Amino acid sequence: MVEPMLETDWLAPFAVDVRVTLGVHGRGRGDPTYQVDDGGAIWRTSLTPDGPGTIRVLPTSVWVVAPDGSASTRVRARAWGPGAQWLLAALPGALGGDDDVSGFDPSCHPLIWESARSHPGFRLGRSGRLMESLVPAILEQKVVILEAHRAWRILLSKFGTEPPGPAPRGMRVFPDPGTWRRIPSWEWHRAGVEGVRAETIIRAATVASSLERLLEVGHEEADRKLRTIPGIGIWTSAEARQRAAGDPDAVSVGDYHLKNIVGWALAGQDRSTDEEMLALLEPFKGHRHRATRLIGLSGGGRPARPAGSGPARYGAVRPQRRGPRMSVRDYRKF
Repeated sequence: MVEPMLETDWLAPFAVDVRVTLGVHGRGRGDPTYQVDDGGAIWRTSLTPDGPGTIRVLPTSVWVVAPDGSASTRVRARAWGPGAQWLLAALPGALGGDDDVSGFDPSCHPLIWESARSHPGFRLGRSGRLMESLVPAILEQKVVILEAHRAWRILLSKFGTEPPGPAPRGMRVFPDPGTWRRIPSWEWHRAGVEGVRAETIIRAATVASSLERLLEVGHEEADRKLRTIPGIGIWTSAEARQRAAGDPDAVSVGDYHLKNIVGWALAGQDRSTDEEMLALLEPFKGHRHRATRLIGLSGGGRPARPAGSGPARYGAVRPQRRGPRMSVRDYRKF
């Protein structure tokens, strides 16, 4: 049976780079919930409040600038399944329709200013589905990212459901909370997830309905309540709220790399602490996550002035590596 299709043609009243804005939801190559097809279209699956859904968004970075300086972007999307209408209705928010940049001053640092100027289509979107951002964030706690992405693929392939519509092969829909709660210990083990992370996901799934309602309250209140769940700290809360709620100030404090990238980009420091990172981001208070994203889009570089050169340049210069890389663990061997 062919799933009925719904479609929309939305004229965003701002410039938006669809790939950059939606790309934060992809969890590595082969993510069962996020794929880019050969034509460049972005496919996403979701377990919406109305049921499973699949959406295909045509990529476009082309926007029209009016004589008054305002910009607009035409976005086309198709959706299938019981959640199709919900996904299409949520698309403007997912592409930054609720993103409020008031109070953000990129001129506080030349690299931020240059990155913002170079990426006029950068927006902070909100998916509107907290558990779908929270579970992969928990899987990414204190492990190499490849390890977390592998676990995400294994768990979704095993316990996710077939997506509606003509989704690319291998895609799956995020499991419902009851399924997460019932995953047996040996299946977590086979996915390479030790007991601490598994138990945190199960605890979150037990109160999933309450967690989804946190998207209706302020960012600070959502953060406070999320962190009452054992196993969810400041980093995990920030990572989930960045994607689900589009929180512009959610800084991933405790991240293995971010503090060094920010320190290098904004101050030329080879190594930094979280406290030093927060001090450097203080001029962007209220938009600190936006600032870190712009640093990432710039390549994480810092001003570099070679001898005899002209004005400072901004390139993809990273802090020097010190010590061995973190190894990819495999709990399935034990």
